[in-house]
Amino acid sequence: MILDGIRVVELTEALAGPYGAMLLGDMGADVIKVERPGIGDQSRGWGPPFVGTESTYFLATNRNKRSLALDYHHPQGAEILKRLLASADVFICNQPSLSSLRRRAMDPETLRARHPRLIYCSITGYGFIGPKAEQPGYDILAQAEAGVMSFTGEPDGGPMRFPIAIADMTTGMYATMGILGALFARERSGQGDFLDLALFDSQLTWLANVGSSYLNAGVSPQRWGNAHPNIVPYQLFRGSDARYFVIGVGTQPLWLRLLQLLRAEAQLGQDPRFSSNAARIQNREALIPLLQERFNALPSPEWLRLLAESDIPAAAIQSVGEAFNDPQTLARGLIVEIEHATLRTARSIANPIRLKEQPVLYRLPPPLLGEHSRQILTELHYSEQEVESALRLACKSTL
Repeated sequence: MILDGIRVVELTEALAGPYGAMLLGDMGADVIKVERPGIGDQSRGWGPPFVGTESTYFLATNRNKRSLALDYHHPQGAEILKRLLASADVFICNQPSLSSLRRRAMDPETLRARHPRLIYCSITGYGFIGPKAEQPGYDILAQAEAGVMSFTGEPDGGPMRFPIAIADMTTGMYATMGILGALFARERSGQGDFLDLALFDSQLTWLANVGSSYLNAGVSPQRWGNAHPNIVPYQLFRGSDARYFVIGVGTQPLWLRLLQLLRAEAQLGQDPRFSSNAARIQNREALIPLLQERFNALPSPEWLRLLAESDIPAAAIQSVGEAFNDPQTLARGLIVEIEHATLRTARSIANPIRLKEQPVLYRLPPPLLGEHSRQILTELHYSEQEVESALRLACKSTL
């Protein structure tokens, strides 16, 4: 495995940090998740739905980890965390307050001075610099302030939050990329590094092409619903059965094939308003109803068959259940099943990174709270008496 022998200490909760740490675990890192006794990662309580005592939210982002229940505010717990960090290659933390970290000698400067090879990754709402540093950060705040919500939704509607926590997940992925880069650099320099990642920063990168439109042409995006600002037609249509499907006509040859399929060469094909993509963008309000009239002739499954035969990109709108049971999902092995201590089987979405020589492996299910505390403390060379004392402290901290 790529990261075999790399130890990651994860002191994070919710989604961004846990997701990034899980991706590292998938690639073979030994990920130790440090959790509050009795409570654990706050996402353990985010439900329903629950499966037994386990939150499905927690199950989504915590495979390939071991859980250590630790009250690191207590002197004994702080000493255990100190010893654990001495064994770590990577430390992922989502504590937003530098002053709080400094009081516990867990700030980047202190830990990196003590452990020069350590890669310290901080994940916060706004990072450690700037006027909003140390303010609380959540995914919805990042989506709002980074501009994404301003152009998400239907043209006649209001701002819309993307229903998946895209700021959190993007930050987790950037954390993984940054950590992998720092590990590679450490092989050359022998020195670790500090990564200051923020939900706001990561969400801002989603502006991508629309951001370029503003930065280079002064054009702000508007809400287009399911349509595309720069490609027409590229959106939802429905068949005679009122079922929706999408098409993506991204090139002029595709447009000509669509005209042929719809038998519209004489009318739409000769209309100068629709002669090029730029013209179709200018006249989309006239074009889309004309296309929909033709799609009203057949049910959507029939249109999807005909579009496929014409090599025109198109797809049905699938439910989550349909997506998970799609033959492509099954053929690619995109659902992971791991034996679980209390659930028999924990299921999750596979890591999309597919490496032939060093494939990702699914070794461990999402852990029960403190499931591996004894094992980890023993690995840290604590005596049996010290282990029992630490376990009693964790148990006492739950009361």
